[in-house]
Amino acid sequence: MTETRIPLAGVIGSPIAHSKSPRLHGYWLRKMGLPGHYIPMDIASDKLEDCLRSLPDLGFVGLNVTIPYKERILDLADLVTDRATLIGAANTLIFRADGKIHADNTDGYGFIENLRSGAPDWQPAAGPAVVLGAGGASRAVIASLLDVKVPEIILTNRTRIRAEQLKEEFGHRIRVVEWVQAGNVLETASLVVNTTALGMQGKPEMRVPLDGLRPGTVVNDLVYAPLDTRFLQTARERGCITVDGLGMLLHQAVPGFERWFGKRPVVDLGLRAALVS
Repeated sequence: MTETRIPLAGVIGSPIAHSKSPRLHGYWLRKMGLPGHYIPMDIASDKLEDCLRSLPDLGFVGLNVTIPYKERILDLADLVTDRATLIGAANTLIFRADGKIHADNTDGYGFIENLRSGAPDWQPAAGPAVVLGAGGASRAVIASLLDVKVPEIILTNRTRIRAEQLKEEFGHRIRVVEWVQAGNVLETASLVVNTTALGMQGKPEMRVPLDGLRPGTVVNDLVYAPLDTRFLQTARERGCITVDGLGMLLHQAVPGFERWFGKRPVVDLGLRAALVS
C-alpha cells in the first residue's frame, strides 16, 4: 500500500443507502487510527463496468459488492478465487498494483467465524446441518459447511427445484427434503441455519414448525433486521444455542479490510454496538 495516496474503499450496489458497511469500516479506521475512507456508491447497471475500471485511478484499493451485482461482477473481474466461483458470486474486490481486479467471496468465512464466536462448542462433525433456503446466501453457507467437514447437509426450499440444483452442484453430502417436511428433520440436526429472508422486517414470518429442535442444537438466523428474530426466540425457548446474523456481516468484512488498509481488524462488542445503535 503506497503512503503517497490515502487509500479508498467502498461498497457498490443499487440501492445502497441501507448498507451498514460504511459504519462498520469507518469504526475500524477510526479505532486503528488509519488513513483511509470507505464510501457507499449507488451505481446504475449500465454504468457498472465503466465505473469499476475508473475507480483504481481515483485511489480506490478495493470494494465490497452487494445486491444486485454479486453475480455479475464475476464476469467483470480479471481474477476470481475458487470459492467465489464455487459460490457463484463475489462480495469483495481487490484492485491490484498490476491493474487487475481480483474477486473473492468472504461470506462463507464470515458465516463460519460467526458460528465459532457465537457457539464456540459447536463441532462440525457432530451431526447434520439443516439449511433452510436455496438462494445466494445458501450457496455460501453450504460451501463453507462442506469445507469444515459437516457430514450431511439437509437442504430445503419453498421451491424444491432450486434445492435440487444445489445438490447437483455440491454433491452427495446434500440431501433435499420438501419444505413442508422441514420441521420433521430438525431433531437430527446439530445445526440449523435460516438463509431465507423470512422473519426479516417487512417479510412474512418463518412458518417451519420448530417443535423438533433439541436442547443444545445451534440455531443461526442470517437475518439481522430485526437482530433477535422470532425464529431465534422460539429456538432459545426450546433450549437451543442461538446465533444472530449480524456477526456474519462483521466477520465477512475482516479479510477485505486487511487487504485494503494493511491491518487486520478485530470484531468486538464495540463494533456490534456501533452497528446496532
